[in-house]
Amino acid sequence: MLPIFTFQPFFKSVIWGGNRIARFKGIPSQGDSVGESWELSPMPGRESVVDSGKYKGESLNELVARFPIEILGMRINDCCHGRFPLLVKFIDAADDLSVQVHPDNDVAMSRHNSPGKSELWYVLHSEPEASLLLGFNRPMNVETFRRMIADHTLVEALHKYDVKPGDVFYIPAGRIHSIGSGTLIVEIQQASDITYRVYDYDRRDAAGNPRELHVEQSLEVLDYVETPAAVRNVQPAPGQRLNVAHTPYFNADVMSVKDTLSLDLKSLDSFTIFINIEGDITLEDSENRLTHLPQGHTALIPACIPSVKVSGTGKLLSVNL
Repeated sequence: MLPIFTFQPFFKSVIWGGNRIARFKGIPSQGDSVGESWELSPMPGRESVVDSGKYKGESLNELVARFPIEILGMRINDCCHGRFPLLVKFIDAADDLSVQVHPDNDVAMSRHNSPGKSELWYVLHSEPEASLLLGFNRPMNVETFRRMIADHTLVEALHKYDVKPGDVFYIPAGRIHSIGSGTLIVEIQQASDITYRVYDYDRRDAAGNPRELHVEQSLEVLDYVETPAAVRNVQPAPGQRLNVAHTPYFNADVMSVKDTLSLDLKSLDSFTIFINIEGDITLEDSENRLTHLPQGHTALIPACIPSVKVSGTGKLLSVNL
């Protein structure tokens, strides 16, 4: 039977990034402008690589190609055509991210030969007055959208939400959004890296050039309907497991771990991802093999593993299809 896998993170430096991801993970600094840590990724050029054990050095895509049913499960292998369908990141917004939107499956496939990008944010940490932008707060159309970009007033037309740890936001493809400064989140998304940047506060890149915008590309994919978000704050009691989201692309729960929890996974017919969002956790598979999962680290449990014992003290974000 395959083991539980852990992977080397891929750190991405950006102009809005900070230094909180390394501190959250309890590892040496990776620089002062790290905006993203790709924890589990099938994306070409940024594929996750196993960090220990028999399969050390093998990429996620290599493993899925060799063991598609064992890792994905029969159901997921069939619907995803043998491809790993999700991407997991930590995001540290030391400054505001651009206002952006992602295409849905149809547009992304026709334009980029890629899945679309719907995503979930779970807030891990927020500075006082941290906020995010999500969805239009008034009726919108193409003409008004263009005008507000041109006169730098677009953010006035977006819902603004103050954030705190435990807040959950689901962002379907087409929903305009921006993560605000002072926010550390974990993001679960479809395996896509397509972003249309529509407004960026007139910032310039490291070479002094204006950052590229994708206004024309965004016009067809934007959801122009006034849409307030269904904000939830999820705080499970010790030993409790609460659903965070049930979407067409993934399901997510938060578990508060105290002592030992025994989890039956065999009925899922899906891989499971565990993201340690608080504390110190150990996983034990059905063959009694132990995997240490410190805070800020991620594990992939193949579909062929029928059960897992979770021990320690902390919180896990659990994801499957």
